[in-house]
This record gives sequence, structure tokens and C-alpha cells, in this order.
Amino acid sequence: MSTVLDEAILEDRPEVDLSVLAASLRAEPEQSVVFALDIGTSGVRAGLFDRRGREIDGSQISLASDFSGLARGDDVDANALVEFAVQAIDLAVGRAESLVSHIDYVATSCFWHSLLGVDDQGRAATSLLGWADTRASQAVKELRSKFDEKEVHPRTGARFHPSYWPAKLLWLKQQRSAFFTRTSRWLSFADYLFLRLFGEISTSVSMASATGLFNQRTCEWDRELLGGLDLSLDQLPNIAGAGATFQLLSEDYALRWPLLEGAAWLPAIGDGAANNIGAGCVDSGRAALMIGTSGAMRVLFAGTPPATLPSELFCYRADRDRIVIGGALSDGGGLYRWMKDSLSLSYENAELETMLSSMDPDAHGLTVLPFWSGERATGWSASAQGSITGLTARTKPIEILRAGMEAVCYRFALLAKALDKVAPQAKIVAAGNALLSSPAWAQMIADVLGRRIELSAINEASSRGAALLALEAAGKIDSIETFDLEFAAEPVAYDPDMTRHLRYAEAIERQQKLYEKLI
Repeated sequence: MSTVLDEAILEDRPEVDLSVLAASLRAEPEQSVVFALDIGTSGVRAGLFDRRGREIDGSQISLASDFSGLARGDDVDANALVEFAVQAIDLAVGRAESLVSHIDYVATSCFWHSLLGVDDQGRAATSLLGWADTRASQAVKELRSKFDEKEVHPRTGARFHPSYWPAKLLWLKQQRSAFFTRTSRWLSFADYLFLRLFGEISTSVSMASATGLFNQRTCEWDRELLGGLDLSLDQLPNIAGAGATFQLLSEDYALRWPLLEGAAWLPAIGDGAANNIGAGCVDSGRAALMIGTSGAMRVLFAGTPPATLPSELFCYRADRDRIVIGGALSDGGGLYRWMKDSLSLSYENAELETMLSSMDPDAHGLTVLPFWSGERATGWSASAQGSITGLTARTKPIEILRAGMEAVCYRFALLAKALDKVAPQAKIVAAGNALLSSPAWAQMIADVLGRRIELSAINEASSRGAALLALEAAGKIDSIETFDLEFAAEPVAYDPDMTRHLRYAEAIERQQKLYEKLI
């Protein structure tokens, strides 16, 4: 499909009220089917879910991407990423055609914090910028001199940081003025994908909430920040109303995916919110801890944003009724892969796990600041970089890897301490491919935190979370809070070794002293 969208397809179309659509669907004898799409920085997954939130056997596809540049802070071609997502939908629809006769809803989960500009014809005017892009670090200083961050943070749920839109926009205006001038609208990648599919510019409360430009209390773009940045509302996507859906696929895609032609597409939600929902972490008693390329720890619950927010944490939204509070680490599985590759640790995974598990805690004499991709929680430094101290001629590569993994755990310990102010001693449910594939790392986290952790029994939590929120919006389930996981397998759990926990407490203190000296 051409990347050029003419003005005709950018015209406003009436929003479809999902409640009206749901009323008609309740009368149908067939089960409702949700096509769920999960777009991450490492790939795209898609599959079908029934009205009980269960995967339909044989429907899941996973397509690994080469867009890891988003996690390195590189510029990415948004059009190429759209075509990659379309290929994944092609595969999933092809598989779905042999399994179901209809699809009622399409639910999408997509990575937060991305930014690109489009011109008045709907064409990409900039490259796609991701959360790991730290080039706007100088702009953070300017924002802090212009605004009171202590007031902005609880209102927008975001600290001033290069990962968010305010700093990126200021940097683009100052350093990439030609791109900035030819931009008509600023969008996230999910917004751009839907623009390409439907010719409409609209975003969800969830996607907008993680930009740093959104007022979490009013569910509108933050007017103080917009004024201070000389931005107008018409330069940002319209925030979709409750119950709004996309339905009229452009002709090319309607012909390409006849099975999706009559489906109601819900606006994309942030992958972190979807992950919590899919893993059953939907109240303040359960915290989701995730290690994929990056890392995060979050609680999700119904209610309004708190009047005050710990400086270490963010506050976003899953929808207009639920907030997500937590913190994100820029390094997780990405750091593990970098160390494994750079140190030429070419062992099979089972052998490497055995080696890591047999090592004593903090026995290597190393202190690591795991900021290869910069720092977000807990200090939100705009210019942090990684470091390793304590290296000697006797240091082994496997010890450096173990020290890096422990260092990530220490940042989670600081994050868990901050999150206890919001959700005291919440049960920890862990997920993410990097963590689920490493029992050694899971045990490290339990030992460092001094708390029991359960591994999520849900394989595709983000896809499932998006599907459940769609089913709730359509009235097919009462609420995600009362929805149970009766079909999920018994989770694997890791209990802490408190002797190791005390040893790790000393290592955390040592890491913090190095942090204070260097950052």
C-alpha cells in the first residue's frame, strides 16, 4: 500500500458507539471472537480469544522483528514497521480463517512512549522515536527551568525525561527544525498504524496517558504544557470517547482481510496496562513485574490518580476508569543479551542457567549500574550511562553477566520500595520472556526483594489483556476485576532465601553509593 494518504481519507468520521454494537451482538447465537494484536519492540504477536478470555487453540502467531533499534534509541522507519505489523496480521488472519467464521472485535496492545510527526497529507514527516532515545536530555534541563516539575509530575503522571513527548518535541524543534516545521500532527506509532488502516486520526486515553503531555485527572491534553511548548490541540490526535471504535477499513485492507471487515476495532491501549490485565493484576493487591527487553513493575486498579505521587513512579491509564502506577527500567533482557553477545558466552541456555545458579550471591566483587539504555525509574536521570567497577584480571565473563543480572534486580528492589507506598506488600506476579526463560534470574529477584514471586501462568498476557478490555467494553463480561483465571495453570513460585537477601541488601547499598557519586 502506498504511504501517501490524500486529504479525502483524513476527514472526520462519526464514532461508533460500542454499546450499541454490543447490544446487537448479544442477540447472536455464536460466541463472540476477539482478534488480539500485540505490537512490541521485539516483534508482533496475534491470535484469537473467546468471550471467556481463553486463547483459541492454534490461532496464535508470533513474528520476531528487526526493529530492536527502538530499544537502542535509534531512529526507526515508521512505514516499515507498519508493513511489518500488516504482515503479522496477514499471517494471523490466514490462520484464523480455518478456525472461525467471524471476528467481532479487534483489540490492540502497543508499546508506549513512541513519537512521530505526520504532514497534512498523513505521511510520516519524521522517523519514529522510542523510549530509549536519550538525545533530548538537554531539553529536560530547559523543561525543569520553565515548569515546576513537582506540580507537573502528579498531574501528568510523568517526570521530565527524554522518553516522554515534551522533551522530544522541544529537541526536535531546536535540533531538527525542518522536520518539526513540516509536521502537522504528532502521533504515537499505534495512532499512525490506525491512520494507515482507517484514515482516521484518533488515540485512546491509554496511549495518550503515557506521553507526558496528558492530564491524568481530566483525561485531556495538558493545557499548561501545551501553552509552554507553543503547541495547539489540533497538532495532537483527538482523544477517543468512551465506547468509540474504528470500523471502516480502507478499501485495500478490507479486501485483504475479509474476515476483519465487519469487526469493531478498539483504539490501541498501552502494552503495560494490557500486560497487567492479562496476568490478572487488576487491583492494588497484585503487582506485575516484567522483564522483557526492558523492565517494569506496575499495579493497576480502578480509581482516580493520587493527589501526590512518589517521585520514583509514573501514573498512566488503562482506560477512563483505571490507572496504572509503577516504574520502568530501561535495561532488562536487552542488557542480558548485550552482555551474553559481547562477552562471547556461547553456551546453551541450560548450561548457562546451571552456571548462573551455582554462583554465590554478589561473590564477584563487581558493582554495576545497569543503564546501558539510560535510566528511567527510580532516579529518572536524563543522562545516566552504564558502568562496571571492580574488574580485575581474574574476573570471568560469566561473573560480569551475573553481576549485570543482579544489578537489574537491585533497581527492582528500589522500585518495589517506592511502589509499597501505593500498594503495600502486593503479591508479585512476574512475566516477560527474558525472565520466564531464566529460573536463575527469577530466584535472584525473589532473594533480592525478600519476597515470594509467582511466574505468570498466562503465555500471552498483553494480547489477552487487550482482548478482555474489549470484551468488557462490549458488555460481554461484567468487569475485568471480577473475571477469574480458572483455566490458568498453577503458577510456578520462587521463595526467597533470606540469608541471600541480607547479602544482597549490602550490595544494593554499595550500588547506591556508586550511583550517587557518578549520577
